[in-house]
Amino acid sequence: MPSHTEAPPPPDPLRVPVADSHTHLDMQTGTVEEGLAKAASVGVTTVVQVGCDLAGSRWAAETAAAHDAVHAAVALHPNEAPRIVHGDPDGWSRQGARQAGGDGALDEALAEIDRLAALPQVKGVGETGLDYFRTGPEGKDAQERSFRAHIEIAKRHGKALVIHDRDAHADVLRILKEEGAPERTVFHCYSGDAEMAEVCGRAGYYMSFAGNMTFKNAQPLRDALAVAPLELVLVETDAPFLTPVPYRGRPNAPYLVPVTVRAMAAVRGLDEDALATALSANTARAFDY
Repeated sequence: MPSHTEAPPPPDPLRVPVADSHTHLDMQTGTVEEGLAKAASVGVTTVVQVGCDLAGSRWAAETAAAHDAVHAAVALHPNEAPRIVHGDPDGWSRQGARQAGGDGALDEALAEIDRLAALPQVKGVGETGLDYFRTGPEGKDAQERSFRAHIEIAKRHGKALVIHDRDAHADVLRILKEEGAPERTVFHCYSGDAEMAEVCGRAGYYMSFAGNMTFKNAQPLRDALAVAPLELVLVETDAPFLTPVPYRGRPNAPYLVPVTVRAMAAVRGLDEDALATALSANTARAFDY
């Protein structure tokens, strides 16, 4: 029986290349070059590397500058904002617990995200949004302030907005409406139901589906995928997280995108090549590359 730390085998290659619209290469084993080569060997020829804090966002921008197959997104993860303000040890940062920095520290961090967002290899501002699963009520104000700031940065630089929405659907949609969503807005690891997918479709928001849409208990995600406008559907890994069935619990990486693509094609009743063609075009349009 394979170990839960053992990498799954490569799937059969896709005939039509696609992009992994959301991954974290800096959290995966092996070198960037190895990961990109393995992905390309199965038809995943482009990845969007997503930052979650200042260090990760700088790394994303540097990596995208060094590799044509990589595009960057930069942001403070929703759980990073209250950590910066309150010194919350349950935040995202890899740096461990630290002293509370207050609103001034959040402003400084947002200024750095703003600087990075101007770079040509940075195609998205995210992942930003709201996360009520890990952050309690005391962190909501910082999350919301950060989210609104990221929306403004994305619009000013003409970049895609990449949204992390966990247990916060109504507030995320409300804030997007209040602030005015950027022209290209992506719900990363879409987690809403079919009704929300119809709302997002009417608003023109992209919905990116990850390996968790293959999980046994994920019928609401499959229902959402079934009704989402095809021209607004993306695929992602969120690697090293959310490895698709039958490899759930083992390390995820961009080379496993074909597993999710095939599961998505079955839900949509589409030929695999037709879905891959749409996914490829949609991702290029969403991130303007």
